[in-house]
Amino acid sequence: MKIFTAPILLILFFTTFVHLTFAQNTNIRLNQVGFYPNAQKIAVWVGDKQESFFIISETTKDTVFKGTLSAQRINAISQKTTQIADFSVFQKVGKYVVSIPNIGNSYAFQIKPNVHREAAIASLKGFYYQRASMALSEKYAGKWHREAGHPDDKILIHPSAATTQRPAGTVISSPRGWYDAGDYNKYIVNSGITMGTLLSLYEDHADFFKNFEANIPESGNKIPDLLDETLWNLRWMLTMQDPNDGGVYHKLTNPAFDKMVMPDKANNPRYVIQKNVIASLDFAAVMAQASRILRKYEKGLPKLADSCLSASVKAWNWAKQNPTIVYRQNEMNKIFDPDITTGGYEDRSDADEWIWASAELYITTKDDSYYKAVNLYPETTLQLPTWNQVRMLAYYSLIRHEKALTALGKNDLSNLKNTILSFADNLLLNTENQAFNTVMGKSAKDFMWGSSSHAANQGIALLQAFQISKDKKYLVGALGNLDYLLGRNATGYSFLTGFGSKQVMFPHHRPSEADGIIEPIPGLLSGGTNPGQQDKCEGYTTKIADESFLDVTCSYSTNEIAINWNAPMVYLAAVLEALQRNF
Repeated sequence: MKIFTAPILLILFFTTFVHLTFAQNTNIRLNQVGFYPNAQKIAVWVGDKQESFFIISETTKDTVFKGTLSAQRINAISQKTTQIADFSVFQKVGKYVVSIPNIGNSYAFQIKPNVHREAAIASLKGFYYQRASMALSEKYAGKWHREAGHPDDKILIHPSAATTQRPAGTVISSPRGWYDAGDYNKYIVNSGITMGTLLSLYEDHADFFKNFEANIPESGNKIPDLLDETLWNLRWMLTMQDPNDGGVYHKLTNPAFDKMVMPDKANNPRYVIQKNVIASLDFAAVMAQASRILRKYEKGLPKLADSCLSASVKAWNWAKQNPTIVYRQNEMNKIFDPDITTGGYEDRSDADEWIWASAELYITTKDDSYYKAVNLYPETTLQLPTWNQVRMLAYYSLIRHEKALTALGKNDLSNLKNTILSFADNLLLNTENQAFNTVMGKSAKDFMWGSSSHAANQGIALLQAFQISKDKKYLVGALGNLDYLLGRNATGYSFLTGFGSKQVMFPHHRPSEADGIIEPIPGLLSGGTNPGQQDKCEGYTTKIADESFLDVTCSYSTNEIAINWNAPMVYLAAVLEALQRNF
């Protein structure tokens, strides 16, 4: 534990009984949930130059800390000025506000151990609220309980997916799974990165999840809730493989998006659409990873690990036999009816999917032929994981399983670790001079469709670097990005529904819009700032990259939710909880 120096004690002595009362000022930006006692604690003032700040107890209204604001910084994106209020040395558990004389007070926050545990649990439970094919009972869903939607037991084979064994119009059953985003469709490609992130979270911190319950129907069944939740989607994914040849359908979908209605009111016909190499490789990677994890739970899940590995190998072999079959929705619609206009998830390159699938199969089987099947280390720029760029997931897996690799794989591990550390160092570069003192937002390029997940995935990269090096700087950087997501940003919003004083209230999410409840379903990560404004909603006040956000339902380009955005949020919040003693 840190010990206050004499000057700090003196300041506290003189300020403890000073009462400062100001109106709330939303230009004081900070993590609206709170801070770990021993970790960095930063707030940001956006506005004209000020001199000092105070920390005031919400309970007693007493001033418990006084600090000096930093020199002004220029936000390179908006040109607005900021100052940093750093109160990291203050460690007393309690509820507080940051106060700036003649300016006002921040939103209230807490300092305490496990301060992000509730957010981590809620982010995981967000997947439960996305479950298809089951009713959500009040016992588990609270006031957001609802009727079952989409049993998906009578799914049609779309003409694009037809084969001799399964001609167009054949009826198959494909229940369970998660609704992909604000819509009610289910997509293999987006499930791929989502499942890969959540399964990696379990592999990195399995012990942490022994006592991490989210109050879902499976809680208490001797399988961690994190895995129970992934199983709901895994079992759906298995139904998306054609048993006759091993290929995997791209998605299960309506021809067009449903209206803003509850799941049980959305009854349009649903189809499985064309098999292709990207979907099959994403599937192969997930099933290989799931197989080695589920092997530990053979008693409760008999033969499921074997089924997953068998499915993975079949999908891999199909991709090898059909390497040129890609998904192009517009071209498909010129040939087959009905037209499909839901999410395309069209990937222009399959190089990263080959890398991910080969790595996961190699790790699980210890078969060197998978390692040698593709060039695992191309000389191309490394990119954060997204649904269409999964190469780093392969690298994370190889590093975490270093001890179990064959000699062939171990030979490359030193260089691979250095590559990840170099990537993380580049993320941290010059962070201490940024307007919000976060890795996220150093460039306008950080702000795109789903920018919140970009911030979370930056955090994961930093946490991976911490696991390699044990250098605390990476942990601090990851925590800063969680602060960003929970309010320390240019919009002032906490992007996680249910958390923060200024939280997202109107996400583009059909159940949250149609259920008649004021509050949205909790634990869902809004897509976040996006200057593209592709939805053309009315109400945007700026196109400044780090401020372009609209908390209205129609703003699907800034305020939709998606499973592949929630997954890195779960990872970031949960791992920081698991590692909090390292601050």
